[in-house]
Amino acid sequence: MKVFVTGGTGNIGQNVTKALLAAGHEIVLLTRTPDRIPYYQTLSNVTLVKGNILELDVMEKALQGCDAVIHIALGWGNDPVEMLEHDTKVTLFLVDAAEKAGLQKFIYTSSTAAMGDLRDGMDETALLLPNNLYGATKAASEMYLMGFNMYYSGQGVNGTKTKIARNVIRPGYIFSNPAYGGGASQSDVRFLNIAKAALQNEDITFNKFDGTQFLSGKQIAELYVKLLESDFNNETFIALGKKNIFWAEIAQIAIDLIDSSSKVIIPNAGEESKTSYYNASKMERLFGLSFEGDEDLIDHIQWNIDRARKILAGEQVHNVYHVW
Repeated sequence: MKVFVTGGTGNIGQNVTKALLAAGHEIVLLTRTPDRIPYYQTLSNVTLVKGNILELDVMEKALQGCDAVIHIALGWGNDPVEMLEHDTKVTLFLVDAAEKAGLQKFIYTSSTAAMGDLRDGMDETALLLPNNLYGATKAASEMYLMGFNMYYSGQGVNGTKTKIARNVIRPGYIFSNPAYGGGASQSDVRFLNIAKAALQNEDITFNKFDGTQFLSGKQIAELYVKLLESDFNNETFIALGKKNIFWAEIAQIAIDLIDSSSKVIIPNAGEESKTSYYNASKMERLFGLSFEGDEDLIDHIQWNIDRARKILAGEQVHNVYHVW
């Protein structure tokens, strides 16, 4: 398929783009920074379009002749109206333009933030109860997409039914090394801080229950490809690892990797508490995708150690943060 991708040079997007190419798909990639990943410019099956998601006319023109849209780029706003204009409105314009252009599929990147605070065992059927503007714009976009089954031809008068298949992926905590030279990584600063402390043999303190269901960029990319190549419509998938991994565990891995004399300090080590989980089993049931969440973690910790070593030595490192 020929796929129009937004956010394809970002944390998730670069891995999705790489997986799409490996699966034999052709990509039209909207990016603010076409030179960020030089490798893309060497590929005959990648078309780079310079622009951002607020340039609606650029996107509308770029998706012509494509078969599908994978919308990953985030539009940020500091107040409700900005968030609506920069993210939800953009998503709705894009799916409407894709429908009118005859595209077959639309995949939207939402977030577990659309569901609000974690309630143990919550899955894709959980009520959307966002508690911040980011979660609210993701939830609003999801609702519009799911409801976009037809146009109206007048007030209360049903019009033409839509044909485009619309599906949603809700990432949780996604980490990744850059998939290509020059690529991005939204690596949590705690990874780098752990690496710096371990390299300097400093003790590292974490709350016993501070952790999450990690998933790597490579792993979530598998879900995008599976969903793109499926016949599903109006489906939502939570994308997370199966188990909670705690930051104290990550700190110990870093210490062991470099044989540091640092110690992990857990002030509340004696406390007991039930750990809550998202239920991300749907992607296993429908696509056979199941990840513990730690398969790529050691590599990511080592990548942060290598960066920290250079930073502590006063060397320049590539800026991997790709923000709105």
